[in-house]
Amino acid sequence: MAVRWELLKQDPASAARLGRLHTPHGVIETPVFMPVGTQATVKTLNPEEVWDLGARIILSNTYHLYLRPGHDLVQEAGGLHRFMNWKGAVLTDSGGFQVFSLADLRKITEEGVQFRSHIDGSTHFLTPEKATEIQNALGADIIMAFDECTPWPCDHDYARRSLERTTRWAARCKVAHARPEAQALFGIVQGSTFADLRRQAAEEIVELDFPGYGIGGLSVGEPKELMHEMLEVQVPLLPADRPRYLMGVGSPEDLVESVWRGVDMFDCVLPTRIARHGTVFLPDGKMTVRNAEFARDFLPIQEGCDCYACRNYSRAYIRHLMKADEMLGLRLCSIHNLRFLVRTMEEIRAALAAGTFAEYRRTFLERWHAGEAERRARIRTGTGRAGGPMGPSEPAVPQNR
Repeated sequence: MAVRWELLKQDPASAARLGRLHTPHGVIETPVFMPVGTQATVKTLNPEEVWDLGARIILSNTYHLYLRPGHDLVQEAGGLHRFMNWKGAVLTDSGGFQVFSLADLRKITEEGVQFRSHIDGSTHFLTPEKATEIQNALGADIIMAFDECTPWPCDHDYARRSLERTTRWAARCKVAHARPEAQALFGIVQGSTFADLRRQAAEEIVELDFPGYGIGGLSVGEPKELMHEMLEVQVPLLPADRPRYLMGVGSPEDLVESVWRGVDMFDCVLPTRIARHGTVFLPDGKMTVRNAEFARDFLPIQEGCDCYACRNYSRAYIRHLMKADEMLGLRLCSIHNLRFLVRTMEEIRAALAAGTFAEYRRTFLERWHAGEAERRARIRTGTGRAGGPMGPSEPAVPQNR
């Protein structure tokens, strides 16, 4: 088996688990957050910087790499690891989410999905077999079955037909998988926000016996309470000896809440996407460092943070870089946000090992939600953290894959 997950400790107060994911490119401590390198790069950072942040596994995307530069070229270069000079593990998304996001540019049939490239308008046809072939060529440690990602909201009948198609496609992916000794193929459970369909999807995909399971179709616009409810329905139905991967989730509070409900792996573009707008994570919520209130603030982004940005630069300097459209500002915010999430997962694992995760969750969420409530109040009144003018507020940035 190419990938094996090992349970180290079950949290007595929740469904959370401490574990290890054994891959061809190293052992990954779980729960884990995976930075997203969609096009074989984590935006604005080089692989050595990502490694130094503490990340040991990243995600790349099949859809984007298929269109550019092409999976054949990546295979010729020796696979993704060698192509991008990354010594850790890699997981590739099947491209399903991206294809189904092209609502006006794609047509779904039982055989697969016809879509038009967002780059040049050319027409392509992606099937479960083709998605698996591409991922075999890319050479990631973990590859994902091609699924239909249902939008939210959708009606029950559409969600049922969609998950049943995802099951049939998963079976086809498993047959097409040409390198099971070197790459682990994970199945994906869907079901939208219908509890009965989440149960049906889990039963059908588990029956196919994958070495790990992705949980798809959440964090696509539904209320967080619904996401939590669906996790509570579906996660207990997944095998206890296999890793569980919640796809496209990366907000700090969602990581904590989802680990509590038994999830082991996460990925999301959120930390680097909001960083490019000057928004950073703090223990008491988000902060937009490009706002006018930080023009003469010579503190680091987060006092006590061990990231490169916080050890070397002030909020005032980073704001200056953002206002001057200097790339270094984006890089420093990205470094901080990724280190914040990686460190949060380190803290979660330490709390699980010590048996104190319930207390960690309580204090983390109390501080985060209080800070976010205060931030929203400041946005409404236009006042900054110190009571002065806030300046322009952060743009709305969706959280997704």
